[in-house]
Amino acid sequence: MNYQAASSVAAARLGADDKFLAGGQSLLGAIKLGLAAPEGLVDVRRLPELQGISVDGRTVRIGAATTHAAVAASADVQRAIPALADLAGRIGDRQVRNVGTLGGSLANNDPAACYPAATLALGATIHTGGRAMAADDFFQGLFTTALQEGELITAVSFPIPKAAAWQKFKQPASRFSLVGVFVARFDTGVRVAVTGAGPGVFRCSELEQALARDWSPAAARAVKVSADGLNSDLHGTAEYRAALIPELTARAVAAA
Repeated sequence: MNYQAASSVAAARLGADDKFLAGGQSLLGAIKLGLAAPEGLVDVRRLPELQGISVDGRTVRIGAATTHAAVAASADVQRAIPALADLAGRIGDRQVRNVGTLGGSLANNDPAACYPAATLALGATIHTGGRAMAADDFFQGLFTTALQEGELITAVSFPIPKAAAWQKFKQPASRFSLVGVFVARFDTGVRVAVTGAGPGVFRCSELEQALARDWSPAAARAVKVSADGLNSDLHGTAEYRAALIPELTARAVAAA
């Protein structure tokens, strides 16, 4: 396998069978399991252009190679979107948080990952070298995104909500979400994003409409979510996950 450390975002170019390497928390595991076999790795984790956090009053912009631990520890994120810092601080364990990156999580789009829920619920914008994509258009299903071949996430911009919170019911061994719910309230309405329950992150319109009418835990608990299309496995049935979604939403509203 070939390895190279990119000198800049402009110089980060993939060969036909290459992959970008940031934290490697998803890619290296896939390689070890034989699920991925790239011919080369282009390391982008130390590029200054992909690092850092800034706040402009309306938006929190985070570089794609910023680690989960850095987001969790950021005083700027804790002030502007405390729910985002809380989410980052509960991803995996300390080793994962100190190596895994925001951009890597979004590009992999694991159906039980935490960051996609925050990105979708907050209506974030995903930036690459050549374009900007709304979160509603970015996530396209199981391990699938709108990224084109060789396209690299450079940063993510998160609008600052009036209120937001994250609730995660985790599988204790993997620490992935059996169900995770991120709720965000804006002047224009409420957004509720769910991870772990289906084949990919999704918004729950029934809960959004209920909370837009009545921002209360009781309103969330009164919503019945259909189990159709939800995951069912040895950790929990589709019906179990369907029951968890409004309950976790209610807890998130209470926390917010």
